[in-house]
Amino acid sequence: MIELARRVRENAYAPYSGFRVGACLVMATGNVYTGCNVENVAFGPTCCAERNAVFQAVACGEREFIAIYIVAGQQKPVWPCGMCLQVLSEFSRNMRVITASLSGEVLENSIDNLLPYAFGDYRGIDR
Repeated sequence: MIELARRVRENAYAPYSGFRVGACLVMATGNVYTGCNVENVAFGPTCCAERNAVFQAVACGEREFIAIYIVAGQQKPVWPCGMCLQVLSEFSRNMRVITASLSGEVLENSIDNLLPYAFGDYRGIDR
């Protein structure tokens, strides 16, 4: 999965930051969805790789997320931004987040650990 994330990272559209990211989302069904970041000169419409993968999975009817693998072009692995963590938490608080650097360092955590006070917890939705 890390290799898939690494490959899709190459498709990123990042002319403003040069910060290319690839993500590979694994579903309970065994299906896999990839995404890369797509920047926009206005920055607000920019979409991260993680959210691109989520939106693709949801558009295909998927709702049960198991893990997401992320590769960015840094010396150290990078975690998803707060906006991506919030989107991911909508579907699973316990999903695995595996992030890797191009040099091969790999870290793992969960959405719940990375975003312990996700917005919407008050709704009582059991995730």
